Amino acid sequence: MCADGLSLAPFRGLRYAPERVGSLASVTSPPYDVVVRPDGVHHLETADQFNIVRLILPHSADPEARHRKAAETLRDWESRGVLVRDREPALYVYEQRRGEVVQRGLIGALRLSPPQEGVVLPHEDVMPDVVADRMALMRETAANLEPLLLSYRGDGLPTGAGAVVERTAAGPPLLATTTEDGFAHRLWSVTDPAALREVDDDLAARSALIADGHHRWATYLRLREEHPDSAEWAHGLVLLVDTARYPLRVQAIHRVLPRLAAAEALDRLDGALRVRPVAGSLDDALAELAASPGTAFVLAGADGSFHLLDRPDPALVARTVGTDRPAAWRALDATVLHSALLGPVWQVPDDPASVRYLHSAASAVEQARRTGGSAVLMRAVAEETVRELARQGVMMPRKSTSFGPKPASGLVLRTLDPPR
Repeated sequence: MCADGLSLAPFRGLRYAPERVGSLASVTSPPYDVVVRPDGVHHLETADQFNIVRLILPHSADPEARHRKAAETLRDWESRGVLVRDREPALYVYEQRRGEVVQRGLIGALRLSPPQEGVVLPHEDVMPDVVADRMALMRETAANLEPLLLSYRGDGLPTGAGAVVERTAAGPPLLATTTEDGFAHRLWSVTDPAALREVDDDLAARSALIADGHHRWATYLRLREEHPDSAEWAHGLVLLVDTARYPLRVQAIHRVLPRLAAAEALDRLDGALRVRPVAGSLDDALAELAASPGTAFVLAGADGSFHLLDRPDPALVARTVGTDRPAAWRALDATVLHSALLGPVWQVPDDPASVRYLHSAASAVEQARRTGGSAVLMRAVAEETVRELARQGVMMPRKSTSFGPKPASGLVLRTLDPPR
């Protein structure tokens, strides 16, 4: 395997035995950070007693014991035959389909290259407490419970890894299921040595962008340092998608400020941005936001009100937004929000208790209503902007983007104990 680019190794997948669960759909979950807690966790837990959420978001009366509980649950499910290891190491072709949206990629164990090699490009900062939580979970379970989503730019042709993906997807799948979000999921295994070499040769000179999973990637790297002599810990579970063939969709991640009411937020602006009320529904507010040039946000209140915030005061931006990074970074909505607005104007500390991140605008508005706080609705960033900043080694503010479709958690897991 070449050390200069991507190296995707086969592994013995740990998968649900269909006959032991209610349905494959009922045991899957969105990625851990997309599940809206606590309602989302309860919904998934009651869907099936073996739902993967019990592993990726464990909870316990003793908070310090929750990761240990996940490890015990994982071992119990495998010992009872609920989860079964595939006989041969494989790469897995994974397809997601809903309407006209089709995404195919390869799931495998990616060699964890040091950041300075530039093989895997992050584009967002991470929150230390989230990394610490994922590290504790991964350390206890000795498993990669859900794949990261990585994108690379192939040549757009069905050659190399792309040819393997398309040939494999023409055959019968290992599993097929449709989840409640309407996505149909199919999974195939690739074990043929010639096909594996074809993938290896194609990826060896390529690099990838982390589309989703920065905290888990940081976790992978830190745990590799804890296990310097382990081949298993030197790799991490990923879904690798060629966006030349299957372009990802980029969506916004919204902020909820549970301790700041919208009325107080508007009072504190005091000319920092232009403020205009938006009449109508959430969809109307998002349409107004999408049509706004320059920096803009929608502030949603607990009372159902919407206000468009745009045209930030240039003096405020000059005073608070650093000039040591590219213009594209300084113009990001998230940059202005986190650098110029949250602390300097709203006096909101940028910590998990004060700023929450939700992928759904409707969920953000609902959470603002329930907490009596406010929601800041954001716009998506173009993928090429993200990729170009990543190439320059420039980190975007945390939770700036949401790439998708995201892989469903629970279709295939990877254990990190020695092969049996």
